[in-house]
Amino acid sequence: MNRKSIFRIEMMLVFIGSISFAQNPLIQDQYTADPSARVFGDRVYVFPSHDILATEGKGRKDWFCMEDYHVFSSANLTDWTDHGMIVQQNKVLWVKPDGYSMWAPDCIERNGKYYFYFPSTPKDTINSKRGFTVGVAIANQPEGPYIPEPNPIKGISGIDPNVFIDKDGQAYLYWSGGNIFVAKLKENMTELESEVKTIENLPTKGLKEGPYLFERNGIYYLTYPHVENKIERLEYATGDNPLGPFKVAGVIMDESPTGCWTNHHSIIEFKKQWYLFYHHNDLSPEFDKLRSIRADYLYFNPDGSIQKVVPTLRGVGITKATNPIQIDRYSKISDKGSSISFLDNSNSFEGWKTTFNQSDAWIQYNSIDFGKKKLKSVSVRAMSEKGGVLQIRTKGIDGAVIAEVTVPKNSEWVEVKSPLLQFDSGVQDVFVVSKNDNQVEVDWVKFE
Repeated sequence: MNRKSIFRIEMMLVFIGSISFAQNPLIQDQYTADPSARVFGDRVYVFPSHDILATEGKGRKDWFCMEDYHVFSSANLTDWTDHGMIVQQNKVLWVKPDGYSMWAPDCIERNGKYYFYFPSTPKDTINSKRGFTVGVAIANQPEGPYIPEPNPIKGISGIDPNVFIDKDGQAYLYWSGGNIFVAKLKENMTELESEVKTIENLPTKGLKEGPYLFERNGIYYLTYPHVENKIERLEYATGDNPLGPFKVAGVIMDESPTGCWTNHHSIIEFKKQWYLFYHHNDLSPEFDKLRSIRADYLYFNPDGSIQKVVPTLRGVGITKATNPIQIDRYSKISDKGSSISFLDNSNSFEGWKTTFNQSDAWIQYNSIDFGKKKLKSVSVRAMSEKGGVLQIRTKGIDGAVIAEVTVPKNSEWVEVKSPLLQFDSGVQDVFVVSKNDNQVEVDWVKFE
């Protein structure tokens, strides 16, 4: 049984399943989008929406379809735990039970309670107006259980709630619906305290949605997806007050190179490093209503401006050398002779493979922790009808050869083990290099 089959079985045990991934997308057994990342204690919790495929009588065909929310957490941004479903549409009194519109949420902690904000379409008896509103569910711990309030928050018409608590203790709620809006929240976190304000000085052309506000060094950053041309890119504006005024400052991430129409994000600092969480349609390249969450490093310039983030497959976190390493989530790849494709086109949750078909083709995977205890061998799950030879190197594409793996002729996947020629401790970048022109497919690499 291969790693991905084992992984699917493990993930059936939702509350105890741990996802040992340190690359993008972060979650690979289900579709996830609109990630709201939060640091609670010594863990990062991500509250995404949960895309599913609309079917007859279940959502609107060829459109976004969501009926519940999960929460995921990690202490190291490598090993992610799915804590299971926390809110679902037919368990919220005010939500239309067949709306399938549990869109982008957010969560925050206050006085030992966790407040989970989510938009949806209400029952006609709750709100006679068409469109979305926002409700809140409350828990005593970030993974739940969450108890939804019986009614939505009065005075909100829109989607994409984002909550922010300033240093003086005042809480604010932001949301979108044609424009981006903000209002102060009462101490109880379930009612608006002020009048609703439309945030001005933002682009007037093209859709704006998904607000996310954070503060750093006295600067308030209002970030949001915006359709400047044809699809969304991530932009930001800055100000010296949570209510504005804000001045448009730049682009955080350009439009998707493969045409995913939406993007939605959050930005956090964790262990003195800033991160951008966002989404892309990695697991559904032909249909961008099924998305998957990602994370990449985010950096600031000395003047406080944000450096543009270039999306990666490698993502963040450090991978243990003794875990299966999916080299298809590469840091770099050679221009010729190497490519990435799904293991099974009919089931993208099986993941990807790397194919080499030219001598000296290579792939690079950064930040593998070999630890201090000497490892003795490497195992590669591979397939090659004509047989092939792979070299594994560290310290550069022309660096030391730490192993050479001969892949036997085989039309099925096999695990091949070879001794390590030398051991380099600590965190290393690893290069897998093909040494002949025969086609070799690689699922994963691990060290023992």
